[in-house]
Amino acid sequence: MNETPATGTDHTTNPEATRAVNAILEEISKAVVGQQQVIREVIIALLASGHILLEGVPGLGKTLLVKALAKCFEGDFSRIQFTPDLMPADVTGHVIYDMSNNKFNTHKGPIFTNLLLADEINRAPAKTQAALLEVMQEYQATIEGTSHPVPKPFMTLATQNPLEQEGTYPLPEAQLDRFLMKVLIDYPEEEQEQLLVKVVTGERIGDALSVDAVSKIVNGETIQKLQQYCARIKVDQAIIEYCVRLVRATRSWQGISIGAGPRGSIALVRCARAAALLAGRDYVTPDDVKNISLPALRHRIEVSPELEMEGHTSDQILANLVNQVETPRL
Repeated sequence: MNETPATGTDHTTNPEATRAVNAILEEISKAVVGQQQVIREVIIALLASGHILLEGVPGLGKTLLVKALAKCFEGDFSRIQFTPDLMPADVTGHVIYDMSNNKFNTHKGPIFTNLLLADEINRAPAKTQAALLEVMQEYQATIEGTSHPVPKPFMTLATQNPLEQEGTYPLPEAQLDRFLMKVLIDYPEEEQEQLLVKVVTGERIGDALSVDAVSKIVNGETIQKLQQYCARIKVDQAIIEYCVRLVRATRSWQGISIGAGPRGSIALVRCARAAALLAGRDYVTPDDVKNISLPALRHRIEVSPELEMEGHTSDQILANLVNQVETPRL
């Protein structure tokens, strides 16, 4: 515990890093009405150099949020609209024989970008979803036996509708585990919904929200510096032990049939570091871990069939688990 901040010592983060992070938050908020917690969690995933899965019913602004992030980020942006007939080569790319020079030319797919929007990812079958597995884990894609690295920074933001919606395919567990966080977008509060309606209907044609108000404020180099700074945020040994205890508890907790693996503990630490940076601190607290535990773990566990039939959700079970696992005192 020798890394615990001493009383009276300044433990704020680098002012430039704090300003950059807050600027990203402010720019996205210019386009997305409300949903502040969701925006914060997306930024946490960006700072932690992780991928994020956004889930919510249609019309809640999932795609708008990703577009707003892309607009304030001065890098390459690609969007893939996942459909039942989408093929893996449409995602990764393919090799075509060029008769004019008798050579095979590689045509890279849309995943070769900095920010990838996989829109409605669960509308494509498993073989196409699996095309993202390699690039999300190894930051490269194999085309006809040759590996090609993707540019850095690289982040996948996938959106999906709830599985009970018609025409959707559940994501394989191996792919779910590669998402650093799963963020749920719920209906806005009444005041926020009133503001949303006012904005959309205010002398505009159609019902689409715009990202025109969002400005480009950071580039790829700045993002990578923020990620490097985030990786150096202090994590006390007691915090690491706490993260491991939480994850190990999911493997024997009543109501959980499949618990989280080691990636869950790693995700808790990475997300907690980013949450600390977002809060303007250079060290992680137990509350940082608690506050990101649901988005970091909800997609890594499976509720037992009995409790699922009774209407219990993974969030309810995880919240109960987090409240009962002993919290370290630093």
